[in-house]
Amino acid sequence: MSKIKQDKIPMTLEDNVMKVALEQGVIENEFNWKLVRERDGLTNQSKEVMWVEWNEEGRFKSKHDEPAIGRSLIMSPFNQFFTWQTTSLTEVLEVRDNFLKFRTNNSVYELWKLNAND
Repeated sequence: MSKIKQDKIPMTLEDNVMKVALEQGVIENEFNWKLVRERDGLTNQSKEVMWVEWNEEGRFKSKHDEPAIGRSLIMSPFNQFFTWQTTSLTEVLEVRDNFLKFRTNNSVYELWKLNAND
């Protein structure tokens, strides 16, 4: 069975309207972070991110501003309705200014800091 790789995910009408509104300055970009999952291009954006450490029972232990092995990335809002949570980070693959590529228990992600001035 062959696997078809999609280079671009088609934009919806809503995506296009949002893009034009951002470009024209009609609305302000409220997102500071973009997370892309490598295997399927799934993209999530958020204003803030945090890294969560788990205890031996798999329960919340502490939150952090920096990534480390064993921590999961959570994208805002930070309540029971968070937008995305990765499984635990297992390996840092690449680090550049405003960019982190990392592997979790089941995926590879690219995390981009969009507003470098913040």
